[in-house]
Amino acid sequence: MTTVAPGSDVRRHELAEFLRSRRERITPEQVGLVRGPRRRTPGLRREEVAHLSSVGVTWYTWLEQARDIQVSDQVLDAVARALLLDASERAHLFALAGGQDPAPPTVCPSVTPAVRAVLDQLGPIPACVQNSRYDILAYNATYGRLFGDMDGMRPENRNCMWLAFTDPQFRAAVVDLAATHRLMAAKFRASMAEHLTEPAWNALLARLEGASAEFREVWARHEVVGQSSKAKYIRNAHVGLLHVEHSTLWLGPGTGPRLVSYVPLDGETRERLERLEDIAGTGRRQEDVDMMIMSRFP
Repeated sequence: MTTVAPGSDVRRHELAEFLRSRRERITPEQVGLVRGPRRRTPGLRREEVAHLSSVGVTWYTWLEQARDIQVSDQVLDAVARALLLDASERAHLFALAGGQDPAPPTVCPSVTPAVRAVLDQLGPIPACVQNSRYDILAYNATYGRLFGDMDGMRPENRNCMWLAFTDPQFRAAVVDLAATHRLMAAKFRASMAEHLTEPAWNALLARLEGASAEFREVWARHEVVGQSSKAKYIRNAHVGLLHVEHSTLWLGPGTGPRLVSYVPLDGETRERLERLEDIAGTGRRQEDVDMMIMSRFP
């Protein structure tokens, strides 16, 4: 259970005002209720929100009265659905209540069209956007061929932790695999400290532990390390050895999404990345042609 805004009357009152404002903007018709001829309340009544959320009327009334009560994340989720909150409003609700959204939006707001344009403009420098869980949210053409065929991977497998411990092509591209495993596990543990109760993080951890003995071994060390830039070598299957600097540009708070790039450290690497960009671009163009042919001849 979560105590709403513990020790903070300001946050409780802000939460109460926010809920009241959202309730008053919704018409009964929007949620399938009959208005009735004698309704004077703007929007929904408190008892109607309570009914739609499957919670007690007294409890919901106390919530709008800024009482110091306890509420679970699941109940907050039910209230958010009853009030038809959008993604931004849901995030605001859970932030005010000090809770963790059990159904966060699946679309990453950090990968905007502008960010995607930046990724493409960085070519031939390989670049991608990752979240703190190391999910690969977006990438440019060169990154798509840097560690294997990113376009050909299932979306749920586009995670650097998963690929480093289970994907043969990704592992073959890493020059010092043992040291990389220790470093990535240490970074992942440090990042996970703020997400210990989140289902998506625990699901990835369980998946890694079930699939990789190497991961279980390094995870048991309980090592932690922060994010940092460093020079590294990557053995690319198409153009050979690359000497690059792995650098990070934060797109939000330090624990949020980040733009990761691999900047060439010498002229030969630059030339090889330009060739890789051509290879990646040709591959994508051929895929477009194949899709067009398939669409014409189902």
